[in-house]
Amino acid sequence: MSGSFFGLNVAVRGLFTAQKSLDTVNHNLNNVNTPGFSRQRPVQTAARPMALNDGTGMLGTGSDVISVERVRDEYLDFKYWSENITMGEWQAKSEVLDDMEVTFNEPSNSGFTVILSDFYNSLQELGKDPGSTAVRALVKQKGITVAKYFNSVASHFEKLQEDVNYRIKTKVEEVNSFATQIQQLSRQIYIAELDGNAANDLRDQRTLLVDKISKIINVEANEVVAGKLPSGKDDKHFTLTISGKSLIDHFDVSKLAVVQRSAAQKVNAEDVSNLYEVQWADGNSLNVKGGQLRGYLDARDGNEGQTGPNGIIAPLYKGIPYYQKKMNEFVRTFAMAFNEGFIDADGDGTIPAGEDMAGHADAFGLTGSTGTRFFTNTGVNGQEVDSATFLGGAVTTADIYARYANITAKNFSVSSDIMTDYNTIAVSDAAGEVGNINVLNSILDMRHNPDMFAEGAPEDYMKSLVATMGIDNQQAQRYEANQNVIVKQIENRRLSDSGVSMDEEMASMVKFQHAYNASAKMIQTMSEIYDTLINKLFV
Repeated sequence: MSGSFFGLNVAVRGLFTAQKSLDTVNHNLNNVNTPGFSRQRPVQTAARPMALNDGTGMLGTGSDVISVERVRDEYLDFKYWSENITMGEWQAKSEVLDDMEVTFNEPSNSGFTVILSDFYNSLQELGKDPGSTAVRALVKQKGITVAKYFNSVASHFEKLQEDVNYRIKTKVEEVNSFATQIQQLSRQIYIAELDGNAANDLRDQRTLLVDKISKIINVEANEVVAGKLPSGKDDKHFTLTISGKSLIDHFDVSKLAVVQRSAAQKVNAEDVSNLYEVQWADGNSLNVKGGQLRGYLDARDGNEGQTGPNGIIAPLYKGIPYYQKKMNEFVRTFAMAFNEGFIDADGDGTIPAGEDMAGHADAFGLTGSTGTRFFTNTGVNGQEVDSATFLGGAVTTADIYARYANITAKNFSVSSDIMTDYNTIAVSDAAGEVGNINVLNSILDMRHNPDMFAEGAPEDYMKSLVATMGIDNQQAQRYEANQNVIVKQIENRRLSDSGVSMDEEMASMVKFQHAYNASAKMIQTMSEIYDTLINKLFV
């Protein structure tokens, strides 16, 4: 008699199969807006058939849902992570260069071109009336404005370098946080899959974290087969490596750390103090090849591959130290030309023949003073230093040149001689001749001297520097935009494959609903058959 209920068992199997499939559709619909979620699909197969006793064959026993699989293309994941690393790097570089361009503030009414033009215009006015105290006061103020411009830019660059340094520390902390979360998820996934099941939702969460960490640093994710599980499936261990060393190795996690550089680790002479070196927490060195960390490191340390004070080679990139160095070179050369009349375009410390002209130090002021330097630097207390202190007893050209090496964009200033008495502003080549402006004319001619810098006149130098930064930023933005397009394309392909489609899920819901109703109808039909067989046939 039990064999007569075989059809009912088959119908019940169909009911359960349709119900599991509907549950999967329901799960997909509920996670349509969940970041990183991959749609799931029930794997339905025919149940094991039953052999007939009379040897006429095997009778089907219905259907079963043997698993729920995660729809995911691993190739697209690896491709996404690879391209995301590059996008993160250029995004970081573009971000820093944007901040640097704002600092230069060119072109604008408060940029270098206008400030230098105003300074030289005041000198021209002084040439018209060398004895005017009002004009001399104007020259002093315009000179202060020139110095303050460089001080401001240099201070902003130092602050920006400190900010980028802090971002590096923050990104390292993010990497460690993501690594810990991934390691915990990997443990949960491994335990959940020991019996052969698939931890689909946990895997989605882990993949999303790898997406995030791949933007920060160059990582490679793999599942290494370490043997076989009791279920017969491969025993897979998840690994996440950075430049060949494991950040995550199955249940183990190795963290990164930031350590403040010592004086012997200083990369550039222009660097601020207490910059961080990124390394493994166990003390081993770390080779960061990509991601936002690489971008920030290049922006913070990049100096076109120049060798630093400790023999350390800076990254082959024009970062903050490069532009700080170029600003320092400008104020040193400009101050030396203005004060001494020395033109050293190649910066080798030698003055070519014919390029030693009359400078401010060669002229006489209204008080009869001479040897006064218009531009010097601030001392340890932040106060302007006078000419004597600045020179420190230097007498030869080489000695004087060495003193100008102490000037930086940050400490560049008008000398205390000029600050104390603007009558020491010198314009004549002979004492007591108020209307003599021979030296002033020489100083004014320097403004358009194409030999002052390798790039040309002072304004040409600064225009070239700002243009270089603009080109670098434009390049970074272009690379970022290109990578963004590539990443978006891969992401769209992933979504088309793994994303939840409302229309598709609704169609599947209707399909499984009909299957459920059909199985229920079959149960009803079998019930009517049994009712006829039991209650009517044997009456």
